Amino acid sequence: MPFAPGQLTMTDAGVALRAGRDAIIAGETEIDLGALQRFDSAALAVLLDWRRLAAEQGRPLRILHLPEGLASIARVVGVAHLLEG
Repeated sequence: MPFAPGQLTMTDAGVALRAGRDAIIAGETEIDLGALQRFDSAALAVLLDWRRLAAEQGRPLRILHLPEGLASIARVVGVAHLLEG
């Protein structure tokens, strides 16, 4: 079952970051954002960290159901390509 955070904001980014890192270290290869209710630009930093950690572990990391608003922020700051795949 993919790791599925409910929100990724500046307020809870640290907790979500650690939980996601723990899931990736345990072997998780998918992050499902379908249940993501609240997010801000901190979500990009968290997602990029998770992607980097998975790459360091030699595993792919699929990001499922990326909300359009978050995808839009990623395009504006030029990191959308890092969230694909």
